Amino acid sequence: MRRLLVLAALAALAAFNAAAPAAAKGPSTASITGPGLNHGLPVKGEGESGPGTPLGSLVQLGGFFPQVFEQIPDPTTRAQLTADLGPRYQVAYRVPGPSGTGTIVQDVYPYAEPSPVTYVRAGQRFWTDNRTHGGWFVSTAALKMALVEAGLPESPPAPGGASFPWAWTGAGALGVVLLLLLALRRRGITRLPALRSTA
Repeated sequence: MRRLLVLAALAALAAFNAAAPAAAKGPSTASITGPGLNHGLPVKGEGESGPGTPLGSLVQLGGFFPQVFEQIPDPTTRAQLTADLGPRYQVAYRVPGPSGTGTIVQDVYPYAEPSPVTYVRAGQRFWTDNRTHGGWFVSTAALKMALVEAGLPESPPAPGGASFPWAWTGAGALGVVLLLLLALRRRGITRLPALRSTA
């Protein structure tokens, strides 16, 4: 009798795990923001199709499903990773569901060493009463490749992101204007006595 109860429990658990991914909806759209990007970078494709489209690759390789819907065994960890994470990007997923479309935010560290990692804050509300499982997820180099194909730079951007070169350009232009004003002022001063002498 005990054996039958154990088998029944295992069968129910297997059925639950099989049904969870089927009920779980993947994101329909996603947008990335972060260093080196002047605006939100749209990630195109199908969120439920798996690797093959930029969005499908990001969802599968970035650990979206185990971070949003708890899975057994759980590939995420609650302990913050101490590796060199590098710059942080944020992905805003739009996830359609039975009670409308929700937004889930994921932190992505594509340049982390030795492997890219992602993080979803636990408790993000979506579909009215649902909340994200959350956690850290360690991916592979394939995630970085997928993000580069989607539009991220191959190497980490310089500190200050996209605004860094513009700041130097603006400073240079300001310096040129100041030099011109100084030159015009000196030229005006040298001409002033000549003008007075002829008056």
